[in-house]
Formats: sequence, C-alpha cells, structure tokens
Amino acid sequence: MIISIDGPAGTGKSTVSRLVAQRLDLPHLDTGAYYRAATLLALRKGLDVNDERAVTAAVNASLLDQIGSRMYVDGEDVSHLIRSPEVSAAVSVVSAHGAVREALVAHQRAWVRRHGGSAVVEGRDIGSIVFPDAPVKVYLDASPEVRAARRSAETGQKATEVLVDQERRDHIDSTRVTSPLRIPEGATVIDTSDMQIDEVVGAIVELVESRLSR
Repeated sequence: MIISIDGPAGTGKSTVSRLVAQRLDLPHLDTGAYYRAATLLALRKGLDVNDERAVTAAVNASLLDQIGSRMYVDGEDVSHLIRSPEVSAAVSVVSAHGAVREALVAHQRAWVRRHGGSAVVEGRDIGSIVFPDAPVKVYLDASPEVRAARRSAETGQKATEVLVDQERRDHIDSTRVTSPLRIPEGATVIDTSDMQIDEVVGAIVELVESRLSR
C-alpha cells in the first residue's frame, strides 16, 4: 500500500510521515530530500540553478538515493548539507524545472518498487503526480502563521523572515507549470494548526485502517 502525504512546509509533514511509517511498519520516502540533493549537486558544480538543461544533466549523471533516513549523492551522505540555507534558498527554483522533476519522479517510483511497492511517501505532488492511484492520500495544511512559527523553531530564523520566504516558496510551488502544489483528487485534508503531532499521526493511521477494512 502506498500512502501519499502532501502539503507545504511547516505543516508537520516530515515528522508525521516518519511516525506514520513507523506505526504501520512501512518504509518512508522523503521526496523533498531528492530535490534538495539535486540543488546541492547543482550548487557544488557551480551551475546556474535557473539552467534547467545543465541541472538535469547533472542529476542524470549522478546517483541520488535515500537509504534509511539518510540522503546520498554518489555515495556521500549529504543529509545535513541539503538542509543548509544556501540549498533552502535555491531548491524552489530547481524543483520547478520540469525535466528535473521527471528525472527525480523516476528515482522515487523506482525506490518504492525496490522496497516492495508499499511505503509512506511525502512531498508536494505525490498524490497528484508521483502516485496518483495511491489508495490513501492525505494533504496536510496549517495557517501561514503557525507554519512560519514551526519553521522558525526548527531553524532559529526569525518568524517574520520565515513567513516572507514561505510566501515566496508557496507561490512558486503553486504556480509552477509542472506538478504544481495542489490538493490531490480524493485526498483527505487535515488542518494541523491546532493539532499535536500524535493526533495527526493517529488520524492518518485510523484512515489507513479504515481503508484496509473495506
């Protein structure tokens, strides 16, 4: 079974997805890590991140893989490096390139196949593009202020600055031509603004169990 969990940053998506996977004893795939790894790769090579052809060529010439909870590029663990401010500032540009998304979606689908065809997969286009036939689709959301406060607590950046960056990223993600961020058809929307992590996890596990019992 594939469980897709989509939503913008700051909704608790990563933590919730990981915990849901643990509760259900399923592999967990963080597709956002692939786009961050592609961005790190481009920056390291000194590429213009706006150059879709060059970035795509770099991605196709490299091995990007998630092993456990760690992200690797050509065998190097880059899990910490892909969370740097430099990568965070450029990842929305790289992830808007259609050819890059096409290459990374192929990686992501192959990853799930290698792990037996069942997984909890998180991202921004999982239920709409990567696995549109997923039997369980969830879309997490939260108010802009709550999302910014959560990201601020994680990064130490001022909430006002996070809010500005968040609005920019949301605009890019929702208006890009290829795979825009949207609520997938048939998805259950959960507003996490006033919910604790364990409440969100419990709601998703309950949803999965109800689907399995049909």
